Amino acid sequence: MRVTHVITRLIVGGAQENTVATVLGLGRRPGWEVNLISGPSTGLEGSLAPALSGSPAALTILPQLVRPIRPWKDWIALWRLTELFRGSKPGIVHTHSGKAGFLGRLAAAKAGVPIIVHTIHGPSFGPFQGPLANTLFKLAERRAGRVTTHFVAVANAMTSQYLDAGIGRREQYSRIVSGFDVGACLSAVNDPQRRARWGLAPEDIVVGIIARLFKLKGHEDLFAIAPALLRQCPRIRFLLVGDGAWRARFENKARSLGLKQQFVFTGLVDPREIPGLIGIMDIVVHLSRREGLPRALPQALAAARPVVAYDCDGAREVCLENETGFLLRPGDLPGLTDRVLRLAADAGLREKLGKHGRNLVKDEFRVERMIDDLEHLYRKLAGSHGIQSP
Repeated sequence: MRVTHVITRLIVGGAQENTVATVLGLGRRPGWEVNLISGPSTGLEGSLAPALSGSPAALTILPQLVRPIRPWKDWIALWRLTELFRGSKPGIVHTHSGKAGFLGRLAAAKAGVPIIVHTIHGPSFGPFQGPLANTLFKLAERRAGRVTTHFVAVANAMTSQYLDAGIGRREQYSRIVSGFDVGACLSAVNDPQRRARWGLAPEDIVVGIIARLFKLKGHEDLFAIAPALLRQCPRIRFLLVGDGAWRARFENKARSLGLKQQFVFTGLVDPREIPGLIGIMDIVVHLSRREGLPRALPQALAAARPVVAYDCDGAREVCLENETGFLLRPGDLPGLTDRVLRLAADAGLREKLGKHGRNLVKDEFRVERMIDDLEHLYRKLAGSHGIQSP
């Protein structure tokens, strides 16, 4: 059976890693022909396109499929997607992300694709943006939802938010978490040599954050509490993993606070390096205001590192209060300061929370399980439409 995935861009990010892993994993299984359509990926956020080179999965770059709203390009992208689907005749079109999710599903319906699946990696609407934008995005999601056969949500929180917005019916939703190489995280160690590479000493308490350097990711809150943290625990160092348009802003912020030596910027790293970097962290914080279920949290837990997260979207499904870490109201800077200091001062607590977290995620978040669950869903949907699956 032919399955075509569509995503807006293949930057280095959780939704993109999920999609590439799905395309590669399912494409290796007998009877499945899987390909991917993406818009262009440019800028500081890197590209995962090289991961598909040498694989049976064909990658088509559609130049008009861009993230911003561009009516002329959007119309061309819709037309080109429709023509591509009519030509290749996939049994399933599976879309990801906002723009590709909207245009891809409409194009699949116009082309007569029998099964249309959409993964909700994160919310298109919510308190992170204004009422006008929320109204427009909800209308778009409802329109695309009317031609969607099934929704895959990476967190139960996504299902609830979309149903509350009048998008689809509950029986159309399945929770399939974003899998990753759990084994690499399970074997992560606090390697002194890797620490030294980044200018970190063995005795440093390393607070890590893994996220694009951009708005809504929470870095500004970390800078806001850094002086207070360091006054009480001078051994703390901050490891910022990732790159983005706001890197210069944050580097300037570190300098203006007189904390240039306390903040380490890794820049863009290969996703395969993430487990090793988590290994040299003592605490992982995730302060994003807009996520589905951020893979940085289960990755940290698989490496037995405690987490501190804002209670946004699916974070509470793995960040369990005082069991795997601490869950805070978004913007609670006194609480964030207190929890980081508590963990910094108590190695036993870090170990206890980390071990509990590892047990929670080590089986559920295996990438193989994600592929199994998706394959099972595809077969089920094919059967309900009278289509023979492998």
